[in-house]
Parts: sequence; structure tokens; C-alpha cells
Amino acid sequence: MSTPDLREADTSAHSAPADSRQEPAGAASLQLRASVERLLARPRSLALVLVLPALMIVAGVVGWLLDLQLGVDSAVYRAGAVTLLSGDPLYESNTLAPEPFWALLPFTYPPTAALLFVPLAVFPVQVAWGVLSAVSLLAMTVVIRVALAALPRPKGELPVWASPARVTVLSAVLFFALEPVWRTIFLGQINLILMALIVLDVLVVCARGSRWGGVMVGVAAAVKLTPLIFIPHLLFTGRRMDALRAMGTFLGLQVLMFALIPSDAWRFWTHTVFNAGRIGPMHWAGNQSLNGLFNRMTDLAPWASNAAIVVGLALAPLAVWLMLRFHRSGRPLEALLVTAFYALLLSPVSWSHHWVWAVPLIMVLVSKLPHADPVKTRKRWIAAGAVFVVFVSCVLLVLPNGRNLELHWAFWQYILGSAYLLVPVVLVAVLAGRRLWRNRDTLRGSLRDRDTLIALLRGRAGTTAREDAQPSAADTAESGRVGSNSAGPSAAGSDQR
Repeated sequence: MSTPDLREADTSAHSAPADSRQEPAGAASLQLRASVERLLARPRSLALVLVLPALMIVAGVVGWLLDLQLGVDSAVYRAGAVTLLSGDPLYESNTLAPEPFWALLPFTYPPTAALLFVPLAVFPVQVAWGVLSAVSLLAMTVVIRVALAALPRPKGELPVWASPARVTVLSAVLFFALEPVWRTIFLGQINLILMALIVLDVLVVCARGSRWGGVMVGVAAAVKLTPLIFIPHLLFTGRRMDALRAMGTFLGLQVLMFALIPSDAWRFWTHTVFNAGRIGPMHWAGNQSLNGLFNRMTDLAPWASNAAIVVGLALAPLAVWLMLRFHRSGRPLEALLVTAFYALLLSPVSWSHHWVWAVPLIMVLVSKLPHADPVKTRKRWIAAGAVFVVFVSCVLLVLPNGRNLELHWAFWQYILGSAYLLVPVVLVAVLAGRRLWRNRDTLRGSLRDRDTLIALLRGRAGTTAREDAQPSAADTAESGRVGSNSAGPSAAGSDQR
């Protein structure tokens, strides 16, 4: 796998027909279906895929029996579902009655989320965490498999260990070490599930032209508002009907909640959605968004959040341009990642566990490794390894944080404390630098051609001037003939005389 190449994207964007650009995404849907069928036919492979999710459920049952404190966020999700079923208000206070004493937090999600969390109400708190963690691990496995199908297949025969099934299983185990992944599991978060809904919808369902395209994006946005940005992604990539279905699904679920719990729905959309204090301090180290960075660096200046919005909007044209470049060159996964990481930068709050998009990013970075060029291979492994180290290092947990300690960081701590945020920024800068470096010969050639053309034009101009200043051979001959004709009669006369 290699870093996305803008030069290749540029050239293929002009040479590939419109129908061929979607082949990788269409292939993803076919390969995913074939993979599921092969998986079901192989009990050993199925057991390997299910072993970690099964362990999560067992851990949840053990935690319930021992009354352990497992899954702070999943406990809040379950409490929201129980509150909805009991008819109590979701947003009037900073805690919910069904929450355990170790998870007394406000419910910050839209009312639709409480409805979709209802299945968790069936289980005890710890078992609900185990079930949600199992589903999250399965969701990550699906993302890995879809990402593999969306990436170009390496040339030549693959070794046995590099088969899609084995790579999927090994990657699922390896990526569990990433801080966003294990923190999502530890807290009982839903980030991996939302990512799977978006990846499946955009790269598989929408790619095959299904009438269900966009529905899962709408559902994800109804649970957590940040996925709303993928509706413009569908629109910009020419999937207008999928974008309309996504928006229709989102709005339809909101209408449903206004019908079921009108007071809670009204309170959320008129008050709670604007109350950032319910989410947590914006300047926490874990908030790896532009808003978090600006608040940390300005000591909570009142204009910090507005400045972050301005910078984020200023980056929008670049993000759209880069996303379209990848999309038009037949790289739907890379295009989706551009939108995902732009959303993480733009969102007011992007906690470290929201950065689960590092999973498909790392897969892209290590894809298409060139076997014939050891130097290039080593550089690309270094790039992929550096990103992996950032997300596995837990650097945000090591730095001083909490109790406003982030406001007193040294300069180098601000750099390390923005590690996640800097990953997409640095990658885009590297891509731009590589493109300029690779185009330098073309630029030099253009300059040489320009100089040659100027010299040629100047040479032609000088030749024309000299020709105008000197008589031509034809003119000289003509003047000679005229002279001889004028002397002819005199000579004849002399002869006659």
C-alpha cells in the first residue's frame, strides 16, 4: 500500500471514462458478498472472526456478575433508552435516573439515538457494554474487509498469509492496539459502528446503485450529527438520489421523534444542541479538533471557537478539491477518508476515540507497496509506521491533562498534544510537496520550451529584418537585365556606324 498519489489521480482523472471510475467501489460490493459466503463456508475462519466479539460478551457477563464498572458511555446510552421507554425527560438535567453511580453524565445525543439504543435496555449495564463492544469489533472487521476490496489488488501472486481473509483477521487484531479503537471499546462508544455504516453505505450500497443507498448515512447522522457531512460527499460525487435519501432518512427520524417525544425533541433542537458544556470542556487534550486546538492555544479566548470555524471553512475548498480528485481517479476510499478527516477537524468536538478512521487510513498507507524499488518501499513503510505509532502511542494520555493543565503546556507539548489533528494536515502537505516535486521536470521543460520559442521568434524577427535591409538575388538579377536593355540601342548604333 502507498500514500495516495495526486499525480496519478490527476492523469487518470482525464484519461479514465466516467463508467470506469466506479469499478473499485462496485468491485467492493461483489468481493464483500463473496467474502461473506466464503466465511460462512469455513467454520475455522468464522471462529477466528467471532472470537474477540465473543470474549467481549463473556467479559460483560463476568463484569455483571462481579458488579464491575464497565462501559461509561454505553451505560449512558442504555440509560437514555430506559428513560425514553419510561417517558421521563432526556435533557432536563445533567444526569439520568437509570445511570449507575460511576456513569453520571448527561445524555448529549439526539433523541433518535435514544430510540436506536433501545435494544441495550434489555441487558444489564455491563452486559450491554459487552454486546455493544462485540458489535463494534465486528463493525471494524467489516470496515477492514470493505477497505481491502476498495483498494487495488497488488500485481502478481500473493503469499498465503496475504489472502484477504487472513489480512482481515490479522488487521482486526493489530488495530485493536490503536488508542481510538481500544478506547472506543473500553468506554462502550459507537464510533466503530457509525464508521461501518458510512463505509458500507458509500462504498458498497451506493456503489451498486441500490435504492437503499444513503439510508445508513442518514441513520448515522441521526445518532451523531457529525456524519451529516457525508451527505454533501454523496452530492459532490454525483450521487444525488443517495444524498436525498440520506437527508430524507435523517429528517424522517427527527419527525418520528417529534411525534413520539415532542418536548424532548423540541428541547434538543432549540437548546441542548447549542449547549457545548454538556459535552465537556472544549480545551481538553482529548479534543483533537481545530476548536480544541484554538481554545488550548488562546487560553479559552472568547473568539477561539469562531476562529476555528473560520479556518475550518477556509479549508473546505481544498478538502472538496482533493476529495473529487480521488473520486474521479477511481479511488472512492481515499475520497471518503478526505471527507472523514475534514469532519474531524471541523467538528467542535473530536475526542480521541472519534479518530477510528485511522483504521482504513493505515490500510491505504500500506497498500500497493512497490516490490521493485526498496528505497520507495522503505519510505512508504516509514510513513505508514509513523501514523500507526501516533495512534498507538497514547501520547494524549501521557501529557499533563485535566484541571486546565492543557492551558499551561510548553510549545513542544502543544505539538505532541495535537498529534491526531496533525496527521491529516501533514499527509496533505506531503502529498502537495510530492506533486510539486514530481512536476518540477515538467515545469522546467515548460520553461525551456518557452525560452526556445522566444529565441526562435527572435531569430525569425532578426532574419526578416536582414532580408528587408538587403536586396534579394532576384532583385539583383532583374536590375542587371534592366541595365543591359538600356545599353543595347547605343551599342547597336555604334555597330551600325
